Amino acid sequence: MTQQDERRVVEAVPQGLFIGGQWRPASDGAELKVLDPSTEEVLTTVADASVADGREALDAAVAAQAGWAATPPRDRGEILRAAYEKVTERAEDLALLMTLEMGKPLKEALGEITYGAEFFRWFSEEAVRISGRWSTAPNGATRLLTMKQPVGPCLMITPWNFPLAMGTRKIGPAIAAGCTMVVKPASQTPLTMYALAQILTECGLPDGVLNVVTTSHTGDVMEPLIRDPRLRKLTFTGSTPVGRRLVEQSAEGLLRVSMELGGNAPFIVFGDADLDRAVDGAMLAKMRNIGEACTAANRFIVHESVSAEFSARLAERMGALTVGRGTEDGVDVGPLIDGTQRDKVAELVQDAVDLGGKVLTGGGALDGKGFYFAPTVLGDVPTQARVFGEEIFGPVAPITTFATDDEALALANDTEYGLIAYAFTRDLARALAVAEGLETGMVGINAGVVSNPAAPFGGVKASGFGREGGAEGIEEYLETKYVGIAP
Repeated sequence: MTQQDERRVVEAVPQGLFIGGQWRPASDGAELKVLDPSTEEVLTTVADASVADGREALDAAVAAQAGWAATPPRDRGEILRAAYEKVTERAEDLALLMTLEMGKPLKEALGEITYGAEFFRWFSEEAVRISGRWSTAPNGATRLLTMKQPVGPCLMITPWNFPLAMGTRKIGPAIAAGCTMVVKPASQTPLTMYALAQILTECGLPDGVLNVVTTSHTGDVMEPLIRDPRLRKLTFTGSTPVGRRLVEQSAEGLLRVSMELGGNAPFIVFGDADLDRAVDGAMLAKMRNIGEACTAANRFIVHESVSAEFSARLAERMGALTVGRGTEDGVDVGPLIDGTQRDKVAELVQDAVDLGGKVLTGGGALDGKGFYFAPTVLGDVPTQARVFGEEIFGPVAPITTFATDDEALALANDTEYGLIAYAFTRDLARALAVAEGLETGMVGINAGVVSNPAAPFGGVKASGFGREGGAEGIEEYLETKYVGIAP
């Protein structure tokens, strides 16, 4: 990609607030900078919303709600289908835009475009399948009618690590169900959401159904919306500490809430595992999105009989990865999102080494401009190391060992988080027992990636509640109403 291509995709995206179908600057004229994490240079500046701007966005969503709820399901589905096709058509430009503001290599960004677009296609089909039921009361005296109706105006707070897919995973079911929304994308990566809003507008989404507000003062701008009695749902993807605060704020209005929070995914390799598959799976589970994913393998728990071979093979694969700017050919690993994240990863690695962990490859930040960290494998890491208790969000694979199946399961469940776990074994009975015993919302058996728009995504414990995707995803945006009818 040339610098001219980069300028073109950035300049093609409106860089104001999107409220009531109009693009406009912040009411006080404030702006925030969007950095390229590979160079630390400013890509562009965008509107930095005030509290008043946030309130106007909710006003627009509330004003549009009744009309949008009354829109035929087929019409809502056709808008989503058209948006799926347009996102797919513009995949290369969207991927370049994402790489510039987030850092992931272009091939990974293209993968996210494909994955994210599928949520629009999936929910375009779910829009016409919203159904209720009709039955006779057991005593025969009345008829029971159950119907599904949209929850109402929603607030969606999305993260920086998957700028498109975390948006489509929330926006898709809301549109299908007949809900209006205010979306607050991460301040580090607003451009992809702007482009998505452009596409939905082109596909006929009515004014006010989708409103996009960017701000560097998230708490100040979002809290009044969460406490506004007109808002009916809050959905958030991000860290568990922030999620806890948002749930507390949502309690005042008894909002419908779905939370996709932090993870600490165990990756268990049993002694009978196919090591070729296990190493391939480890690379996918660890290095997807530079390790900056809540589903990323965080703790490698490997049977003592295969630990040495698995560690050596994983270190060889990780050490062979090419680190660089995501727009360049042949790059496997881009920069982390910012200096704060890079420094946190470095602290976690140093703590593990201080406690006796061995650096098998990588081990530190790279010199020069950009927030780069070398792909790292740590062997013999004691379980008391911070790297086993905290979400890494970087290209670091810490390995510890186990002797028995019970020990492996105990180690895997020894965390407040419960989003996803991975297990590799050839034994079907063991696989089923482990899947049932793991305290997570999702499990990958002999698979390093399980995310799928047709499947329910979500966790338990401190990883949150609610599900996105699958047949379950649209239910998060629907209320159930019962009508008793006397014949």
